[in-house]
Amino acid sequence: MLQTPVLLTPRLIVRLLQQQDVPAVLAYYSQNREFLEPFEPERPRNFYSREFWAQQIEKSLIEFSYDRSLRLFIFSKNDPARVIGTTNFTNMNQGVSYSCSLGYSLAEDGQGKGYMHEALEAAIHYVFDDLNLHRVNANYMPHNRRSGNVLKRLGFTVEGYARDYLLINGKWEDHILTSLINPNWKEE
Repeated sequence: MLQTPVLLTPRLIVRLLQQQDVPAVLAYYSQNREFLEPFEPERPRNFYSREFWAQQIEKSLIEFSYDRSLRLFIFSKNDPARVIGTTNFTNMNQGVSYSCSLGYSLAEDGQGKGYMHEALEAAIHYVFDDLNLHRVNANYMPHNRRSGNVLKRLGFTVEGYARDYLLINGKWEDHILTSLINPNWKEE
């Protein structure tokens, strides 16, 4: 059986979803729908259904087993049955670039408490040390200062500005492009 990571921080549990988490992930996205909508792509019609998330969980496990993605969800140790955020490493490439793209979200009531920094610090450590990736790319909309501050605090370097980069909430949005390099990368 595939061993998936469970990352523990002082306040958080960061892990892939399991089938019993479907109600918790549905509650997270439903309760934070209005808050997250301006920062995310338009969702498929069945996004808020049990069937969609049951399939997503299986897909995430398959992608992880083939080194294609690592889709983690954030739980508070104080309430381990409640999803409070996500941190996804997608577009994983081994070979020449050993890189991935980072995306994340956090519940509205979790903002300003350092949860995202704490979760990302642990997750990036895992991606660099256990998966041996060399580079993590993360992009944010210029008006999303919280996101920019989290990345800066984690040591991400601004590399550029992309106009009309991603289709977010039905509108092409500019993004600031950043990356973090693994200082301990080893050729295998």
